[in-house]
Amino acid sequence: MTKHIRLFLALSLLALFSAGAGAKPRPIAVKVVVVTMFEVGADTGDTPGELQYWVERDHLDRVYPLPAGYHPVRMNDQGEMAVLTGEGTASAAATIMAVGLDPRFDLSHAYWLVAGIAGGCPDRISLGSAAWARWVVDGDMAYEIDAREIPPAWNTGYLPRHKKTPFEEPAAPEPGQVFALNAGLAQWAFAQTRGMALEDSEKLREIRGHFAGASAQRPPFVTLGDEISSSTYWHGKLLDAWAQQWVPYFTGGQGVFATTAMEDTGTLASLTYLARAGRVDAERVLVLRAVSNYDRQPEGLSAAESLAQQRVGAYAAYLPSLEAAYRVGHAVVGELLAHWTCYEAAIPVADATAP
Repeated sequence: MTKHIRLFLALSLLALFSAGAGAKPRPIAVKVVVVTMFEVGADTGDTPGELQYWVERDHLDRVYPLPAGYHPVRMNDQGEMAVLTGEGTASAAATIMAVGLDPRFDLSHAYWLVAGIAGGCPDRISLGSAAWARWVVDGDMAYEIDAREIPPAWNTGYLPRHKKTPFEEPAAPEPGQVFALNAGLAQWAFAQTRGMALEDSEKLREIRGHFAGASAQRPPFVTLGDEISSSTYWHGKLLDAWAQQWVPYFTGGQGVFATTAMEDTGTLASLTYLARAGRVDAERVLVLRAVSNYDRQPEGLSAAESLAQQRVGAYAAYLPSLEAAYRVGHAVVGELLAHWTCYEAAIPVADATAP
């Protein structure tokens, strides 16, 4: 081997090693992101919040710091990630944006599953039940006057923005006020889980017996039902009546109010913007909420007396709702992961008009 050839080979090897040393690691391919909103204490080993069952049961042992978000994200070796956003729409929006822009993760084909607890309308859903949403409607963007100054002809002091009376037609939702999820995907998720048996107990049966409503006393079940998302924790039969009008008003009569939660318009707003930037696929988003408490008072109590009993960890169906959110959500997560080759390429859908 001549001197020139040896020199050429040495320089080539040096260039190869230099290029390898400076190369950026390939982003981690994420298949499913489970979005949870609050945790009571540690991620494992104590009283659970929305995150803990996912961490413990799905072995999400890989921890990735997220300085720009509320909490580190966790993953397992199957491509499943869990995010803890913090409570309220603002914290959720900021944390989801931080995850979505993080260059460590490839989220281009990821499915997003919001899995948390909620208040439930006893006309539509019962304690411990779980609802897949096709619509999420914001409950904060509005005009409001104090209830003591409501005109006699009004049934609420809460008005759509830029309107003069409650529920004035035509409805004109503003950007970020109404999110229409992929109805075919939601229907598919419902089809995967509709027959699941959910946890019931004598305690839940006793509590349900104090509530009126078409679904109030049903054993826990899985259903399709839409959500109002607002950082204001509202409660009482009159606000429940408002919510039952608010959702169909803003969805052209298509949405049916079932659950009330705090964070999801923030999460969905960030996912919408991230999709615009090519970071995520907004058609791969699911919202699942399980009912920890009813959104109005039982018979014999005022709204104020009932609200005084509504505290995280003390909700009537707190642990059953956490269990329902995990079990129902995990059935879909497990299906996506088990047949990833298929679902990576094509989003599963079912007939969105099916009952």
